[in-house]
Amino acid sequence: MDYSDLPVLNASFNATATVFIVSGLICIKRGNKRAHVACMVTALTASAAFLVGYLIHQYHKGEPMTFNGQGPIRTVYYVMLWSHMFLAAVNLPLIIMTVIPAVRQRFDRHKRLARWTLPIWLYVSVTGILVYFFLYVWYPAVPTA
Repeated sequence: MDYSDLPVLNASFNATATVFIVSGLICIKRGNKRAHVACMVTALTASAAFLVGYLIHQYHKGEPMTFNGQGPIRTVYYVMLWSHMFLAAVNLPLIIMTVIPAVRQRFDRHKRLARWTLPIWLYVSVTGILVYFFLYVWYPAVPTA
């Protein structure tokens, strides 16, 4: 299997999650609970697929990648990357803690948690797409020895 295709696939999973997170928010703001649930389940599935693809890629790629950008963009990239990584680690337990009350129909608790979870999840999804573009499109990274 060629694992070099995983980064673009993973970016696509993040893009899908982003679209459905925003769509889910719009649906719930309009009172369409059924569509909200469908959107959020799709976003959750896309995010889970991303996580699996990311872990597989990390396991198989071998060498770490180095960011090729120079000057101020390097600082922008690393600030974004570190905030992305930190919030991604926070995001997974938050998502789980937000989904469980919804499944249990404790919508008051779900709504309280979702106010924190949704913007973090959205940020992680969008910055995940940006990391892909920084590393593979705008400033192609090279494997380090």
